[in-house]
Amino acid sequence: MAIIEKILVANRGEIALRAIRTIKEMGKQAIAVYSKADKDALYLQYADASICIGEAASSGSYLSIPAIISAAEISGCDAIFPGYGFLSENQTFVEICEHHGIKFIGPSVESMVLMSDKSKAKDVMKKAGVPVILGSEGALKTVAEAKELAKKITYPVIVKASAGGGGRGMRVVEKEEDLEKNFLAAESEALSAFGDGTLYMEKYIKNPRHIEVQVVGDSHGNAISIGERDCSLQRRHQKLIEESPAQILDEETRANLHAVAVKATKYLKYENAGTFEFLLDADKNFYFMEMNTRLQVEHCVSEMVSGLDIIELMIRVAEGEELPKQEDIVLKGHSIECRITAEDPIKFIPSPGKITKYVVPGGRNVRMDSHVYQDYVVPSTYDSMIGKLIVWAETRERAIAKMKNSLSELQIEGIKTVKDFHLKMMDNPDFINNNFDTNYLSKF
Repeated sequence: MAIIEKILVANRGEIALRAIRTIKEMGKQAIAVYSKADKDALYLQYADASICIGEAASSGSYLSIPAIISAAEISGCDAIFPGYGFLSENQTFVEICEHHGIKFIGPSVESMVLMSDKSKAKDVMKKAGVPVILGSEGALKTVAEAKELAKKITYPVIVKASAGGGGRGMRVVEKEEDLEKNFLAAESEALSAFGDGTLYMEKYIKNPRHIEVQVVGDSHGNAISIGERDCSLQRRHQKLIEESPAQILDEETRANLHAVAVKATKYLKYENAGTFEFLLDADKNFYFMEMNTRLQVEHCVSEMVSGLDIIELMIRVAEGEELPKQEDIVLKGHSIECRITAEDPIKFIPSPGKITKYVVPGGRNVRMDSHVYQDYVVPSTYDSMIGKLIVWAETRERAIAKMKNSLSELQIEGIKTVKDFHLKMMDNPDFINNNFDTNYLSKF
């Protein structure tokens, strides 16, 4: 077993602060990196050391592999924690880390390759015995090929970017005459966002629930699930509210879902944290959608119901430790997370600027993961998420009440945030009665 002593946190914002806390609690050293736009970031004060890696633009800082590797070598780090976004799923980055003798705290390149191309990932999951949605066998080459397949699987269909994520390069098509323009639009968007315009197609499941399972695998062939999350409340395929457990599931479906996810993790010989995302139809049938080979933004709700620190598990797995037994993972209560973004609460337009007042809620089982503070200037350069408010209670009803109270206590002035949107959702009868799906917010 190789003990890791010094870890470079190759990210920014709330996840950088989140990781630094765990690293230091484990008695290890945490090294932060930052761009010139983040020179006043709060987490830099808590790291053991910090290194500027470039200009504000991500391409010249957080996405610069030479800058990240140089920072790790200069500071004597023996491992890199990637967080999410940026280089977290970059296979070349993982290979370069290995070449330099730096441990990447995440899965192997082989696992990433199998799951990164979403059209190929579906084929792998079929072989693993995981239910998949009817669709293309691999990537689509032409519009004509797409039209032919759509006739076979019947409309509506959805075209998706093979290298995609976050809803980009994705279009729902209701009828044949709309396929060509949507195919070309998705292809162009995917090429712009990911540098890869490859598309695949699936039968579109109307009004599904988005359910995902947190898994962790180790180097000894063990794999565990840490509950499931309901991430169905989305706007333009961007998650806004996440919960654990998913109240829509009966116990039999839940057990099957976890078993399938663990089986797939073992089939892949997957090491470290990952998330299997599924769509659940009206008949409670679930289908594999994709696997994220990294930590998820919403990992916090899984931590709240399990009492585990998933980042600590990731580090221990990277050191070669065995995971705890599945029967030792006890899930209890209910947790809800609201993503707090610097956006207009109605139009969801970014609202960067100076925070003139910042007061976070407190109380039992209330957690605010954020890197901002009073007088902090939210840059326009990066993602608009400035924090995550997470609560835990014995029941979903009590968790909703706790979240409503916590949101009321949260004070952020100087910029617009989506706090008021979340407050309205906590009073929304459909949310309270668990009567929503991934398309719910598109109706308003």
